Amino acid sequence: MLVDRGTVPLPSNPGEAPATRRDVLEETWDSKQRVQVQPHNAVTCSEAKWRGLAAEVMQITSSASFECGFSASCHLLIAVDRGTMERGESRVEGVIVSTRRDLGRTLSFVPQGYVLRGSFVPRVLPRSGHLYIDPAMPLADPELEFDDIEFEPRLFFDEPALWTTARKILRLVQDGDGNRLYAETLAAALAIELVRFRDRGGLRPPNARGGLAEWQRRAVVEFINDNLDRNISLKELGSLVRLSPTHFCQAFAHSLGMPPHQYQLRQRIERAKLLLADAHRSITQVSLATGYSASSNFTTVFRRVTGLTPREFRRTLL
Repeated sequence: MLVDRGTVPLPSNPGEAPATRRDVLEETWDSKQRVQVQPHNAVTCSEAKWRGLAAEVMQITSSASFECGFSASCHLLIAVDRGTMERGESRVEGVIVSTRRDLGRTLSFVPQGYVLRGSFVPRVLPRSGHLYIDPAMPLADPELEFDDIEFEPRLFFDEPALWTTARKILRLVQDGDGNRLYAETLAAALAIELVRFRDRGGLRPPNARGGLAEWQRRAVVEFINDNLDRNISLKELGSLVRLSPTHFCQAFAHSLGMPPHQYQLRQRIERAKLLLADAHRSITQVSLATGYSASSNFTTVFRRVTGLTPREFRRTLL
């Protein structure tokens, strides 16, 4: 089961001043703040952390299918050194979907608060580095105002300067290099490169015509996810954001890369995966909770999307 991770509570020790926002990532970053991979035994990791930045190098060790997910209170920069997929899909929920197979030498960026999910069958076992960046970034030049910048997610892009800086940081992890000064210098440089790339349009909120405004997208996505157990209409969704059904359907597809019914189906299957992890829930209960009145229909759709029946999927979790 993939678990969305939120903010990790700050520790508080009697007699000590509470941790400031700028101390959070170094002091509290742990497995709950990482990219989560299932099955757990399909991956090996090495890691390091500094003030405002944590890093890990991850190697997939099995050619079997795997899934990953991430959502936390920090930004995530992924640098994929190598990796080719037989098939797979990556998505930032409500924003981007990609079925790219050759992931080698690519970067992906997921800002805090966004949800990343992926499912893959590898051909060339992927190796990637993950940089977890405190949005306050205490090592950044104050003139950057890094913590006030709004970043947008992006999957599988190329940016030579950002790649070079990221790889230098990840090399410290691979080599077990404890040079803190060098690491923190690179962290400050990383903040600069991220801001520069954004200022050139790379991570800036898009102004594409024809799509949903940000408030419209968020309202619709929340409504769909809150009502996965029932059938909702285009008219109902369109009325939420003051659009006709036809205009809404076009705007939704423009913004999210898929029509509303396909997005709803994907979200239902993701919800079903979470519910199937509860062994006390029957398949019928799971199907009803995800909008399917008949278990047979639910089983057909679930198998078409995941390649497994609900019972088979549940057995992989136990």
